[in-house]
Amino acid sequence: MRSRRSKQNQRLIVQEQVKSPVIEAYRTLRTKILFSKTYSGVKSILFTSTGSAEGKSTTIANMAVVLAQAGKKVILMDCDLRRPVQHLIFGKKNQGLTNFLVEDVAPEELLQDTDIKNLRILASGPSPLNPSELLGSEKLQELFAYLKTQADYLIIDVPPVIAVSDACVLASQVDGIFLVVNCGTIRREMAQKAKDLLIEADGRVLGVILNRVELEEEDDYYYYGSDSGEMRK
Repeated sequence: MRSRRSKQNQRLIVQEQVKSPVIEAYRTLRTKILFSKTYSGVKSILFTSTGSAEGKSTTIANMAVVLAQAGKKVILMDCDLRRPVQHLIFGKKNQGLTNFLVEDVAPEELLQDTDIKNLRILASGPSPLNPSELLGSEKLQELFAYLKTQADYLIIDVPPVIAVSDACVLASQVDGIFLVVNCGTIRREMAQKAKDLLIEADGRVLGVILNRVELEEEDDYYYYGSDSGEMRK
């Protein structure tokens, strides 16, 4: 039987001390990020998806946790200014990025500690009327540079790439990108389009995370697949 978790932490499956193919998949991806030459020098990582409801934000939260569990200092930054959820997952107040960009609040005042050692979050803050314009500002680039000096890894949550332009606006500002794809609902050609859009925006796509791939005798689904060429069947 699984341990009971508070409502806000129900998505943080990697906190559970159990053997699970799902949890091991996160740890396998962590190992690749930490030790593979492919990811050498990668410090700021953007996560996006093809469309909505693909498990993007849950994937990001769990990846941030497993990196922190490995002793790495991690800042999880919620740049999804349209439908932010990271503050809900970690049970924190929604004060953060937009407060910095609009109200000129110092980032040190907005970073929030979590229950996970080595992990802090920068919530999205109140939803603005012009998210794409704010994300494309020079002030945000300066914030990225500062946060990278405060952590080993800066993990960034952004909206789906096909729905809005936010991910493409930020694609060239980060060291690498992971595309989260729901195998059950997203067609191959849509995933390929999302990847092409990121590359056209000068983004470096590190790999594709296939979510909700059914595993035998498991209720959860997760699989990592690196792909440097066309999307595979």
